[in-house]
Amino acid sequence: MGHVNVRNYSMNSELHKEKRSRLALVGMSGSGKSFWTKKLAAAGWRSVCCDDLIEQRLAARLAADGYSGINGVAAWMGWPSSATYGQREAEYLAEEIGVMDEFLSNLDKDSGDAPIVLDTTGSVIYAQNNILMRLRRQMTVVHLANTEQEQRMLVDRYLNDPKPVLWRGTFHVKDQETPGETVARCYPLLIGARRKSYETLAHCAVRVSELRAKHASDSENNAADVERFLQKIREQVEHT
Repeated sequence: MGHVNVRNYSMNSELHKEKRSRLALVGMSGSGKSFWTKKLAAAGWRSVCCDDLIEQRLAARLAADGYSGINGVAAWMGWPSSATYGQREAEYLAEEIGVMDEFLSNLDKDSGDAPIVLDTTGSVIYAQNNILMRLRRQMTVVHLANTEQEQRMLVDRYLNDPKPVLWRGTFHVKDQETPGETVARCYPLLIGARRKSYETLAHCAVRVSELRAKHASDSENNAADVERFLQKIREQVEHT
């Protein structure tokens, strides 16, 4: 199994006000990172999507094989048992590290007070330790945690709508096993392998299943959802 490159980071006793308005969402693909990023963006937050930035960096290589878009990135990487997967997994991770390095360098120079949310990839935990330490230092890292029932849904989402996944040695094909059966068996192993790393990296965890508001209009619903989301974060950060 691939080593998850995360150290035991020390927790700061206080998070500066500036840092509280800079959120980095981490978690498995399909856990709700993009969903909550879009909600915060609708509430006026500046949003940055790592998937989009990585795709841009890979654009020429994707186009050479006739691919485009985030699903095209998954198709370009190929099945984990394919001959080219290992090399392309490494290329993807290198571009992800580049995206994170550039973003954090720009953020360090940003003296503005506008709130910002970073939609990371599920594989951000495999970035270099210096990247992860900078991420924790410059932003409040929020783990979007899922229940066991929701984790089963993540497997179905991957099978129905594949996104780029760094398997890091957790994908092992058995004899006479279909690709779908292999994913159904191995994806929960990947979730388990990553869970501790997300928990270690994050300042707090939010169970998104607990954050559902019902109001008369979409705008009211979004405002209420965002406020409850931010309140959950504030409660945990202040308690810590």
